[in-house]
This record gives sequence, C-alpha cells and structure tokens, in this order.
Amino acid sequence: MSDKIKILSDGVLNGNHLAIAKSMTLIENEQDSYQELLDSLHRHTGNSYRIGITGPPGVGKSTITNQMAKILRRNNFSLGIVAVDPTSSFSGGAILGDRVRMNDLTLDNGVFIRSMATRGSSGGLARKANEVADILDAAGYNYIIYETVGVGQVELDIANAADTTIVMMVPEGGDIIQGMKSGLMEIGDIFVVNKADRPGAEQMQQDLVYALHLKKPSIPWNPEVILTIANRGKGVLDLWEQIQKHKQFLNDNDLLDQKRDKRLEFHIKALIRDEITKRFWNNKREKVLNDYFQSMKDKISPYKLVEHMLSELIKKIE
Repeated sequence: MSDKIKILSDGVLNGNHLAIAKSMTLIENEQDSYQELLDSLHRHTGNSYRIGITGPPGVGKSTITNQMAKILRRNNFSLGIVAVDPTSSFSGGAILGDRVRMNDLTLDNGVFIRSMATRGSSGGLARKANEVADILDAAGYNYIIYETVGVGQVELDIANAADTTIVMMVPEGGDIIQGMKSGLMEIGDIFVVNKADRPGAEQMQQDLVYALHLKKPSIPWNPEVILTIANRGKGVLDLWEQIQKHKQFLNDNDLLDQKRDKRLEFHIKALIRDEITKRFWNNKREKVLNDYFQSMKDKISPYKLVEHMLSELIKKIE
C-alpha cells in the first residue's frame, strides 16, 4: 500500500472529515489508487444501515432527510448523507448543493453530507454513490441515507443500494396505477405521502394501501403508508419507527445478509462490466469502429460487427 493511501485509509478509519472528503473525491474522479483505497477499507465495511429515499422532484426528500437526521442525532446515532443531484452541463458537478438545504446539520460532527452529481446515471444514483457510502461505512457512521435525484420514472438503483427503501409521493401524485407502472411500487419498503396538509392526502394513502394489497410480495413484509408534513416534522417519528420495524424484520428473517450479498454481487458485476469496457477500447478496436463508419456500415449490420469484435475476447473468456 502506498504512503498516500495508508494516510487516507487511517484517516477514514479514525473518522477524520478531511480524509473522508479527500477519499470521496479520489473515488468520484477515479484517480490513481482509488481502488487500492477501497480494497484497504473493505473489511471495515458492512456495519452501517443504509436507507434510500426516492420519489419525484419536489416531493420533499431533502426535508425528510433533514428531519430524519435530527431524530438520529437525538438518539446519538452518527449519520452519513449521500445526496445525488442533477449534473451541471457546465462543470459536471452537482447543481443543487445539499449543504445549502441542510445548513443546520453542517456544523454537527456526527453528520457528514456529500452531494454528488449523477453524471449521466439513468437509475437515479450516481455511479460512485455505493463506493462513497463504503467510505462512510468504514468511517464508522451508524446510518447512511441515500437521497436520489428523482428525475426518472424508474429508480431501481436505490433498491440495490439500500437496506430499507422509502418511496415518497405527494397528494397531487396522480393516478396510482401510473405510479405502479413507474416501478416505484416494486422497490418500496415504506411509502410516504408527504405534504399531507394538502387536499387528497388521505385518499392518496388509501389508494396506495389498496395498490400494495394487490401486489404479490416476494417476502412476507407489508409496506406501511405514512402521512407526513415534513417541513413541520409531523409524521417523521412514525417513519423512523417503521424503519426500525423493517430493520428488525430483515434481521429476524435472515434477509439482511441476503440483501447485502445481492448488493455486493450487483456491484461486482458492475465493476467487471466497467473494467472490460475500459480495457476493450484500445486504438486497434477504435480503428475497426471508425473503418466501419467509413466503408462498411451499409454492408455489415452492427450485430455482425459486434460479433466480429468480440470473437477474440469471447474465446479467451471461455
């Protein structure tokens, strides 16, 4: 292990905020040795409980996250927040800095907030969000909250990343059947109807309960639908209690380890996919692709081209 990585690794394990921030930057930018850093910290991960909060834009995810943080701190739990924001077309960084939206948490040493840009990730979670969460895990944070960008219809990444997934909606959320089609109904462990002081909140709650009743669960867990007014803190304690019930359910039924193994499998496959892609595109193969556009695209289908380009690689793998 290099001296630089040893210093960063030791700093993370000691909970040093500067070392944590530098490590996250190393990961996000895929700088040299970032994998060495993650390798050194891997055996110290697996202790944090990860909560995912997802839903459409404007539903109040940041407000819920802020209120949840206050409850966690009152209970003497440390908290890491990975807030995934839209990517700026100018800088490539996060447009919405969650530190601005969570000003009252930034001076609390028991809370670490990291805003990340999606950088083109279609699943709602930044590609490196899991690895950033691993840094917080190794640093000893009791809970980690993922807050997703909420720009797409399907945010299935959150289900792979979190131990408990919270899906948020508002009374104006529209036809619940459309909500089911979006995929959000499939990933939620707990559902929240926020801004419940608006008309239609209780009807939305009833519709969700009915829709969930129709869905055949893969495990014997029945998601609750909770009404909240997050900006006043109403209903957030009920949400916290429901998270604890879900956590206990997973532990009692030996499902938490299974869920985390599945997450690790998903991550390993993603790493292999990324590494193969990175190594595949050398100058020789780039030339083959360019030649295809110059003289062969009207003669050879892209499927035949892919088969030709992969043939050598497939033989090696087999």
